[in-house]
Amino acid sequence: MPLQRRLPKRGFKSLTAGKVAEVRLSELNLLPVEEIDLLALKQAGLVATQTLVAKVVLSGKIERAVKLRGIGATAGARAAIEAAGGSIE
Repeated sequence: MPLQRRLPKRGFKSLTAGKVAEVRLSELNLLPVEEIDLLALKQAGLVATQTLVAKVVLSGKIERAVKLRGIGATAGARAAIEAAGGSIE
């Protein structure tokens, strides 16, 4: 019998499913701090406590200048943040 038929059929479980989070641009307006990092997102309840990596996606608008530290951003979100006077490190 071939090997692929001898092995048991099991589903796929992603190892990074609970460790990566997406944050919308409009959710950054809700935070009272100017400098946003992963710890600030966890304390505000926007991401889970097990999250290791967060990324900002372009969804909504941002009206104030924020400074992202240690958080990724898509190209559209980066342009919107810099247009509002913010920066990304």
